[in-house]
Amino acid sequence: MSIIINKVSKKFGNFQALENVSLEVKDHKLVALLGPSGSGKSTLLRAIAGLESLDSGSIVINGRDTTHVDVRKRNIGFVFQHYALFKHLTVRQNIAFGLEIRKYTRQYAKQKVEELLELIQLQGLGDRYPSQLSGGQRQRVALARALAVQPQVLLLDEPFGALDAKVRKELRAWLRRLHDEVGMTSIFVTHDQEEAMEVADEIVVMNNGRIEQVGSPAEIYDHPATPFVMSFVGEVNVLPTSARLFRDRLSSNGNGNFNPLNSQIFVRPHDFKIQLHADGSNTGATVQRILRLGRDIQVELALPDDLTITAHITQEQFARLNLQLGQQVFVKTRNAKLFSESSIGQSWTKIGDRLAV
Repeated sequence: MSIIINKVSKKFGNFQALENVSLEVKDHKLVALLGPSGSGKSTLLRAIAGLESLDSGSIVINGRDTTHVDVRKRNIGFVFQHYALFKHLTVRQNIAFGLEIRKYTRQYAKQKVEELLELIQLQGLGDRYPSQLSGGQRQRVALARALAVQPQVLLLDEPFGALDAKVRKELRAWLRRLHDEVGMTSIFVTHDQEEAMEVADEIVVMNNGRIEQVGSPAEIYDHPATPFVMSFVGEVNVLPTSARLFRDRLSSNGNGNFNPLNSQIFVRPHDFKIQLHADGSNTGATVQRILRLGRDIQVELALPDDLTITAHITQEQFARLNLQLGQQVFVKTRNAKLFSESSIGQSWTKIGDRLAV
C-alpha cells in the first residue's frame, strides 16, 4: 500500500514539529525515518497512524485520503518501543486481542495466532505471560499482535530502542526477513544510523521538522545532500577550507563559486590515506593516538595548522605502516566533500585525488 504525505505541518504550542513535509512511500517498501530527538520523525509516524491531528496538509493511504479518518478505521498496525503488551494476558491472548475486538470467529483467531507464533519463532511459548519473556521475545509478540489484523501498513516507533545491543542486532535481521516474507509496506522510526542502514530499503533523514534527504542507504551515505546528513549518517571530520591539506587544490583551481568563510570540508575517516613519505600532494601530520575498533584501527593525527583529524585504517595497513605514537607521517584524502552556504540543501562538490573544486 502506497502512502502519500503532502505538505503536512504540525505545531505543539510554539514548537514546529513538522513543517511542510512531503513524502511518498511506495508499495512493499521498508522505510526508515531517521533523525535526532525532536526532528519530527515520531510525530510524522503518529500522524500517519492517526494518533496526531495535523494543522495542514494531507495523508493518502492506498489512494484514500485518511487525513481526518479515525485511527480505528485506518487499518494501521502500530508497534511501540515499550511493547505495550497486556500483562494479565498470555502471549496467545495478546496476539488475539485485535481479532477478538473485530469479532473474528474463535476458530479463525486460534488458527491465525498459531500461524503468527510460528512466524515470530515463539512456538511453545503461547501460554506464557509477558513477564516470563525476554525483551526481544516481548517485542516479537508486539509485532505479531500488530500483524494479526492484517493491516494495510505497519508502523514501528523505535521498536528496538529498549533492547540491548546484541538483541537489537538480532531483531533487526529478523525484522528484515519478516518484512520480505509478509510483503507489507512498513515504516519505522529510529535515531540509530546503523539500524537504518542495515534494515531499510529507503531512508528519510529528518531534522528540525523537515526532510533533509530521501534515498537508499548507499545514496544517503555516499551522496549526502546537506552537511547535516553527512554529519549525522556516519563518522566524519569537519575541516575549514583554510586547512593546509586542501589549500593548494582549492586555490589552484580558481573556482570562485563558494565563500571560504561560509564553507566547510567533510571527510570520512576511511577516506584519509596515511603514507610514510612526502609525494608533493600530501601533508605532514603527527600520530597522536591509536585505538583498536575491532577490525579497524583508529588513528588520530595532528596537522601542522593546529587541526586534528581521525583516520580509520585496516589492521593490515596498520601493520605495514608500523605506526607509533609521535611518529611523523603524511596524509592525503581519497575523497572529500565541500559544502558552502550557497550549496547547502542543493548539492555538494567533490574534491579529491581526481577532482578539485
